[in-house]
Amino acid sequence: MEIDETDRNLLNILLDDSRLSLRKIAKKANISAATAMSRIKRLEKEGCIKKYSALLDYELLGYDIDVLIDIKISKGKLFELEKKLAKSKNIFAVYDCTGEFDAAVLGRFKNRRAMDTFLKKIQKYDFIERTNTRMILNTIKDEHVKL
Repeated sequence: MEIDETDRNLLNILLDDSRLSLRKIAKKANISAATAMSRIKRLEKEGCIKKYSALLDYELLGYDIDVLIDIKISKGKLFELEKKLAKSKNIFAVYDCTGEFDAAVLGRFKNRRAMDTFLKKIQKYDFIERTNTRMILNTIKDEHVKL
């Protein structure tokens, strides 16, 4: 889909604060509220805007451990296992990868015990050959990419 500078500007405004009123969005974009509304509805309809959500401070909410889990999967079961992993409440991203491992999974846990329980559970899954877990010590940047 082709987007112009006005669409790009609207998307960036929504990335900054999707709770702004349509009037405030339009004012920031230097367009009318009617134009902002019709363009946003088009971007939603065409799938450029998938959903609106809140950005939470997980550490403040008691989730102290973030991990990156690399997973080696055998016998062509990649998508099946990725879908299974994605259903876990502690997993917030699942990626296919190139390199030594087939998948990378980002997870967030309240404590080491919860992480350990999860890792031991997935290591029992059929077709998971090996995992490599790295704990994330500090997050330097975790933001949406501006257009």
